[in-house]
Amino acid sequence: MHLGSAVTTVGFWLGTLLPIAYFPLFFAGIDSVGMLSVFLVLLVVHALALIVGHDYPGSRSQ
Repeated sequence: MHLGSAVTTVGFWLGTLLPIAYFPLFFAGIDSVGMLSVFLVLLVVHALALIVGHDYPGSRSQ
């Protein structure tokens, strides 16, 4: 496995599973600047993971 395909694989699975992290954040509430910062960082990481994992070969139907 090449480094590029490993990064794509990690990006794909991170982008797929990262929304699970939103639930505890929403249940705790975004009521402070710190929680808002965590939420915004989570959104940015999620967007980057989706971009990096976009070309994952296992995500395409054949």
